[in-house]
Amino acid sequence: MQLYDIVPGLRPYIKMICTMDCDEYADTNHIRVLPDTCVELFISYTSAPVAIINNELYKRSIITFRMNQPMDVKMRKGAGCLAICFYPGMAYKFLHVPMYVLTNTTTALSDLWNHAAGEIEEKLSSLPTNEARVNLAQNYLLQQLAGNKQDLQMLHCLGRAQFSGGLIPVRQLTDDTGLSQRQLSRKFQQHVGLSPKEYLRVCRFIQSLKYLKKYPTLSLTEVAYESGYFDQAHFNRDYKAFADCTPGEVVRARNILY
Repeated sequence: MQLYDIVPGLRPYIKMICTMDCDEYADTNHIRVLPDTCVELFISYTSAPVAIINNELYKRSIITFRMNQPMDVKMRKGAGCLAICFYPGMAYKFLHVPMYVLTNTTTALSDLWNHAAGEIEEKLSSLPTNEARVNLAQNYLLQQLAGNKQDLQMLHCLGRAQFSGGLIPVRQLTDDTGLSQRQLSRKFQQHVGLSPKEYLRVCRFIQSLKYLKKYPTLSLTEVAYESGYFDQAHFNRDYKAFADCTPGEVVRARNILY
């Protein structure tokens, strides 16, 4: 995997851009990718199938909406693709489809971008370097973004939610924006694909994963407390819901990516 710089115009929207060129002779090991409320776009530039996700084979470019469920992923041998990870709530600007329709799905890019998906694949496959492929993809995304304005209310809510680690009350978000709970929920479903309450819950879970990674000497009880969980039972419940395993199993597993 090779990371690339993001052009200034896309930095508020895109978290990461990389290329992935898989071994020609063997699939990658199976990994479980935990939910992070991000949308990821995988544009293929080889003829090989891209990946097996949740036991389903995807042959061409795909886009994943990993909101509050894990995904089991195995990249296929010989696959080459450009991967673009959007910040939470930012993919909507480029897809123009309500995110709740696609929550926790893996969708063929051609279903969303129609013939443009095939055109981009063909152009990427004809280019001699991955740097040229990244430049072409970013230019295309900039064109999609032209004329779209940021929703400042959503931007504020997403920022407060992430800064607080999911611990800000929904009531505080409605007070900040002047929106009713119904209006706020509608915006979250459209831009993120989750209700505000569920989004904050996943944010708290993600915060706990950061503690697990950054402070490996902390006990699981301490991680739960530092992440804002009321008790160990709620901590365990969220791990079962979002990772399909216990916190201890997440720590010990070598095939779980977070």
